[in-house]
Amino acid sequence: MANKRTPDATLPSSSKTVSWGWISADRAPVLRVRSGQTVRIDTVSHQGLNTRLDPVAFFGQAGITPDAVLRDARDVYLGVKRAEGAGPHILTGPIYVEGAEPGDLLEARMLDVEIRVPYGVNATGPGSGAAPDLLHEPAQKIIRLELSRGVALFAPEIDVPLAPFMGIVAVAPPPESSPASTKPPGAFGGNLDFKHLTAGATLYLPVFNAGALFYIGDGHACQGDGEVDGTAIEISLTPTVQLIVHKGAGRGVAVPRAEDAAHYYPMGLGSDLDEALAQAVKETTAFLKRHACLSTAEAYALCSLAVDFRIGEAVNNVRMVYGVVPKHLFRSNPSYWADA
Repeated sequence: MANKRTPDATLPSSSKTVSWGWISADRAPVLRVRSGQTVRIDTVSHQGLNTRLDPVAFFGQAGITPDAVLRDARDVYLGVKRAEGAGPHILTGPIYVEGAEPGDLLEARMLDVEIRVPYGVNATGPGSGAAPDLLHEPAQKIIRLELSRGVALFAPEIDVPLAPFMGIVAVAPPPESSPASTKPPGAFGGNLDFKHLTAGATLYLPVFNAGALFYIGDGHACQGDGEVDGTAIEISLTPTVQLIVHKGAGRGVAVPRAEDAAHYYPMGLGSDLDEALAQAVKETTAFLKRHACLSTAEAYALCSLAVDFRIGEAVNNVRMVYGVVPKHLFRSNPSYWADA
């Protein structure tokens, strides 16, 4: 359901429009839009910028020529410093959405997700991922993409289908929690690494600050559920996002949720997978009660009968589990993106 409508605004990534490692309520907006407007946003991956080498030298190791390295990646490398204690990710933003206030809900529709360069990076090593004792040496793999076939050329006999999405989509956290590291996700969104947030999907985020203060980054060319080695194919992407404010609808929303044309995706967050699963089940039960007018017992039973629960994120300090609720369960559903 990718939508190619002309955006209302375009936001480039540069040393002036990105934040490295923090999601802050105090950072001045780099763009202002009205509810319902669309923005085409350039993002830059931190991979290739977070080493001792500059990005031209880093990617040159894999035979990537200097002219194939994004100019804004070089600009960010030279002009933005990652502060001590900050997360690793580079985010574009924040975008101020007129009329958004604490207690509202921000709907972020992913109209399109464009790949900016035909290569990306998977980086792991000792202490990384869901099996931190598995490796004993750092491992960085620069992976080329064959865009004409829509695959990543992982190995001579292995092609991985591309499904680009943004690993971090966020609003600014509550002022008392700001700034938040980009590494762990939270109620504000952030590093959810939710692989279904491709073109045609929607993420819903509770608003904690005037203007919502929307950030986006951490592009992934593809990823499996769990992101188990700690990274995906990290890549610079250009999403086109429509931002819609729902007045008062964010009150009591404890965790983001998503949907696409075929499924609803309630989420749960926790310090371990048991805690994340328990919250995902509770969020899904509450959703089913609202959506289908079920009792708590009926909704809990339907979770067991017809909903899959999957590990979305098994790393980054906070785990994420999501429910997969098929829309075909219900005889009627609200029209999806009827006004797009």
